Amino acid sequence: MSVAAYCIFCYRQIGTSGPATKTHLPWNDISNFCRTFQRIYILLYVFICIEEISMPRKIAKLTGSLILGGFVFITYEVLSLKKLLQIDTQAIHQEKLKSYVYIRTASLNPSEYQGITYQARKEIHKAVRKILETEAKIFRRPFNEQFSTFDGEDHECALWLLLKRSQSEDKEVRLQAVQDLANNSHWHDYQYGTVAQTCDQRTAIGLARSKDIDLRFFLPPPPLPKIKNDYPIEDELRLLLVSLPQTGLDPCVQYFTSLALRESSQTLAAQRGGLWCFGGNGLPYCETLSKIPSETVELFCLQALVQHSKVSSHCDKIEAKGGLQLLQRIYQLRKDSAKIQRNIIRIIGNMALDERLHSSIVHAGWVSVLAEVMKSPHIIQSSHASRALANLDRDTVKEKYPDGVYVLHPQYRSSQPIRADILFVHGLLGAAFKTWRQQDIDRRLDKKALEGEEDYSQCWPKTWLASDCPALRIISVEYDTHLSDWKAKCPVEAHRKSIAYRSNELLDKLRAAGIGDRPLVWVSHSMGGLLVKKMLVDASKNPEMDKIVNNTRGIIFYSVPHHGSQLAEYSINARYLLFPSVEVKELSKDSPALKELNDDFLSFAKDKKFSVLSFAETLPTHIGSMIKLHVVPLESAGRLNSVSEAPANSSYFLL
Repeated sequence: MSVAAYCIFCYRQIGTSGPATKTHLPWNDISNFCRTFQRIYILLYVFICIEEISMPRKIAKLTGSLILGGFVFITYEVLSLKKLLQIDTQAIHQEKLKSYVYIRTASLNPSEYQGITYQARKEIHKAVRKILETEAKIFRRPFNEQFSTFDGEDHECALWLLLKRSQSEDKEVRLQAVQDLANNSHWHDYQYGTVAQTCDQRTAIGLARSKDIDLRFFLPPPPLPKIKNDYPIEDELRLLLVSLPQTGLDPCVQYFTSLALRESSQTLAAQRGGLWCFGGNGLPYCETLSKIPSETVELFCLQALVQHSKVSSHCDKIEAKGGLQLLQRIYQLRKDSAKIQRNIIRIIGNMALDERLHSSIVHAGWVSVLAEVMKSPHIIQSSHASRALANLDRDTVKEKYPDGVYVLHPQYRSSQPIRADILFVHGLLGAAFKTWRQQDIDRRLDKKALEGEEDYSQCWPKTWLASDCPALRIISVEYDTHLSDWKAKCPVEAHRKSIAYRSNELLDKLRAAGIGDRPLVWVSHSMGGLLVKKMLVDASKNPEMDKIVNNTRGIIFYSVPHHGSQLAEYSINARYLLFPSVEVKELSKDSPALKELNDDFLSFAKDKKFSVLSFAETLPTHIGSMIKLHVVPLESAGRLNSVSEAPANSSYFLL
């Protein structure tokens, strides 16, 4: 009996040495073990009863008590052991129902997923679905996709139904599904991950163009192969540039390419030995061997790629040579350089004009990057990303936005119809964004302005005008202008900087962007007003541009030199020192070309029904620390027949 008790204690120790739910002991073996010991005790009891005849009565009583106590003890131990070794069936059900990829585990309550009622309902749903599918095939009607998930779990249906609808052939159903996906802000991480992994290219782009979108909807850019630490990234850019066509190029494309390759060669020479400097329009300083500005060389190469990306056939080459992945690597490495990142996104926006490259752009991970940049507080960065995504979004945007044409509003998908277009055209030394900013704040002098700095607008058409008139499409165009050829970015073919050349170039871009399809109002500053007049005169002579002329409803001129500018006189008088640019020469006071343009515009506008409002500066403008003048005098800005004139108490740059 002692041996039997010892065995029981050992077995109990084994059963309680670890967590009960993790111990794997076959219960059948334990049951057999207990039954065997019961038989042993019965035999011992019978044996004692037989032997009682020959034993003294006192010994028999003692032995019977021991046997009875031992039997009770064994029964207690067996029940305790059974309780300790009981397997948790909840854990088994959880393992059976658990999903390993983004599916929420089902409820562990058996009443929710078992029972005759549940099984019957599920079978009825399957039968109904088959009947409806057969009926749809017989009568050749579309099958209601809502029934395809009728037998699914409740927590799965909403997500997967939206994903299926987002790929519907019906455009309205598809767009509504994307909007419903974007509006879900209460989902769990695994649900966002499900959408990111299963949505198609069209849905991903639509989500990226949805306002206040959660970035968890997008997969991060795919990992790129590692490169050696001593392998400079500018070498890869140089190889990419060399692989692009080098003959039959536009002069500006050729100029930027040769400039980038020359600077890259100087860097390579510096690495091999010696000092380097000069470089013309290149790097304006000398460096030692220990410090070579690779970031500056990369910027030159990217500027060359911007020019190449304006040529459709070159975009194919960039994609074929792995340019999208290379640009992704540079973008991730140069997160501290807004200028480099801006040039890269500009290249992506140009490549997105070709629908054949959309799939490659998406697979290279650019949708998630663009969606993140859209949230940037910097208007220039977000507007570049907005242009790229608009060119990718062929579901809701029929227009295409070439290089230099930016949509300030709406930058996201919107169900509100657009009623009219407002087009902003900057002037000399201006830009698509900075020309239309609020007056700069002098932090040292203007304390009141600092108090309202939160309301400061970097681009008032995007913030103020869009808020007041949300049904407008607001577009701003950009082109390079310079006071002097010293600063020219592309000092070739001077005629390309003339108002006539720019007019034809911009008209083609604006027509591609859908300008003329709606009522149109022009807003121009300085030389931009002359450009607007030239575009309207040229469009009136071209039947393909009739829509632009016929839909023009008004023009606003801000300090436009209809009869020339005094700034041009200063530059021309010092022409041997300043080398005035073509733009400045065309603005000379009482220029015959300006007089001809003004006469042509008045002749064109007299029979039109659009209004014209002209603002003129009344305060002088400080140009540097030495010159103070009226850039566009009142008589030049306001002397336009049949025009409403409004003198403004402001200077040229603040008007």
